Amino acid sequence: QVQLVESGGGLVQPGGSLTLSCAASGSIFSRYAMGWYRQAPGKQRELVASITSGGSINYADSVKGRFTISGDNAKNTVYLQMNDLKPEDTAVYYCNARRVVTMSNYWGQGTQVTVSS
Repeated sequence: QVQLVESGGGLVQPGGSLTLSCAASGSIFSRYAMGWYRQAPGKQRELVASITSGGSINYADSVKGRFTISGDNAKNTVYLQMNDLKPEDTAVYYCNARRVVTMSNYWGQGTQVTVSS
């Protein structure tokens, strides 16, 4: 069982920055792909950014050039640095850990990000 705990959400003005953190229970980055998803009210959950155990990174088109995903193996933590935030980035952001070979899929509890003036 993998536990994921997100932090770092909050209220920020348009153009501002936030960094989200996702702390995992144990050293899983060598075995799991990690991702950040978000879900806005009335919308489906969507992938924001992901990083595989091999280090391959993928971003949604809507956040390319503004968001950066990274990981710290020593701290078992994955980050999402969000710059130039827009009102449309407002959503609950979820951390995900996935391992295809074992069909394992874990979610954090989510953290609210609100971009508003």
